Amino acid sequence: KTEHISGFVVFQFLTYESCQARMFSQSSVVCECNATHCDSVGRVTLPAVGHYLSFLSSEAGSRLHREQGQVQRNSTGTALRITLVPEQKYQHIKGFGGAMTDSAAINILSLSAGAQDQLLRQYFSPEGIEYNVVRVPMASCDFSTRLYTYADSPGDYGLLNFSLAEEDTHMKIPLLHRAQALSARPLSLFASAWTAPSWLKTNGALIGKGSLKGQPGDKEYKTWAQYYIRFLEEYEKHNLSFWGLTTGNEPTAGELTNYSFQALGFRPEQQRDWIAMDLGPALHSSRYAKTRLMILDDQRLLLPYWAKVVLSDTHAARYVHGIGLHWYLDHVAPAKITLGTTHDLYPEYFLFGTEACSGWTSFDRGVQLGSWKRAEDYASDIIEDLNNHVTGWTDWNLALDQGGGPNWVKNFVDSTIIVDHSRDVFYKQPTFYSMAHFSKFLWEGSQRVGVSTSGHSALESSAFIRPDGSAALIVLNRSDAEVPFEVWDQTVGFLPSSAPPHSILTLLWNRS
Repeated sequence: KTEHISGFVVFQFLTYESCQARMFSQSSVVCECNATHCDSVGRVTLPAVGHYLSFLSSEAGSRLHREQGQVQRNSTGTALRITLVPEQKYQHIKGFGGAMTDSAAINILSLSAGAQDQLLRQYFSPEGIEYNVVRVPMASCDFSTRLYTYADSPGDYGLLNFSLAEEDTHMKIPLLHRAQALSARPLSLFASAWTAPSWLKTNGALIGKGSLKGQPGDKEYKTWAQYYIRFLEEYEKHNLSFWGLTTGNEPTAGELTNYSFQALGFRPEQQRDWIAMDLGPALHSSRYAKTRLMILDDQRLLLPYWAKVVLSDTHAARYVHGIGLHWYLDHVAPAKITLGTTHDLYPEYFLFGTEACSGWTSFDRGVQLGSWKRAEDYASDIIEDLNNHVTGWTDWNLALDQGGGPNWVKNFVDSTIIVDHSRDVFYKQPTFYSMAHFSKFLWEGSQRVGVSTSGHSALESSAFIRPDGSAALIVLNRSDAEVPFEVWDQTVGFLPSSAPPHSILTLLWNRS
């Protein structure tokens, strides 16, 4: 790009070069970026039929390394064959992204203007990994520096004093505008509230165990529904509209004694009745009737029970579009029993991943710069979710500092981008590239199709037909051994490939 200064033209080159690899104490590298340098996958154009592209990221240090291969007419004789079964059609993809929390905004804005722009480009531009989904917390959460809601005046049932916070108007909203300006497609924003104002709650506090006073249909529940409408109205004044809403972040957290940060308890029966009597009618009678409403926004362990309680009620179900999922207890909740059963019972409601992060457990806490295991955990969970009808997957904070914050309750975790504002740099974690293997290549509208594998292997995979008719296959190898394989697509032939140990691979090819 060019700048004109005192009659001279100054050329500033934003160089999209290879990863500036830095090794910390973990198993793999991070890619360091600054105001003038950052690695980038760039725009991707597929070669003609008969050729394919592969993108490789690995523990050994590859980061979206691009190669072109030739489709073979005959089998390569490789022991393992992955066959595309395009006539088996499943869910369409909505998208992938992360959350613009207060903390993410603070960290992005702590960088110089050039580095901020570089970071946003990495996520949202056609040269970057093309996130198309952003989660926006409604008021404060633990990844804030203070406790607040938009209506902290006691007894304000008419929400006459409702107003956005400086965190919205000075940080999150300007950054969302910049992200949208960089994106080639409209961003799909969805909002989640952590807590109602304390004066609406049984415990009189924003944190800890507490729910709304009264019963669904009462003034507290109606006021809480109108709070959602007011939020949408205020953001609309800033030219931001929302694709979706969730009924509230982790409703089970507000049922826990001594819970340490913002929460609002809901049992599924309460959520059902609140939607049927208050929130659903409020949205339906507003100009936001087409906003997608997601129930749950909590662990999939709660499925299919939670869905049965809410969606078996026709009065509530008519206002609901989807089910939001957090990943934190996925290891104890088999996907087929939770996601698969829920989809079979309620196929018209989409399943959507609304939050995930690494570094949240007491035994594996905080930021790990260069952890490849966390990249594999991400990729494996996304593939499992996609193979069980999930339509998208949202990472948590878009950026955190090296301590995994700020977080007012010291609930420090990891993020796909870590900012070191003292050096005006940011680090793209291995998990950033995990996300990229999906967000960059699985466009909105892509449809999952069947795959069959000739034998047992260490590989995990998921296949898609994109809106332009091209195919995408994502393959994860968590084993210590290289796994040669071929992909058979009967419309074009055999794609010879190999998954290095501890790698993620995306293959793309035109089919006609």
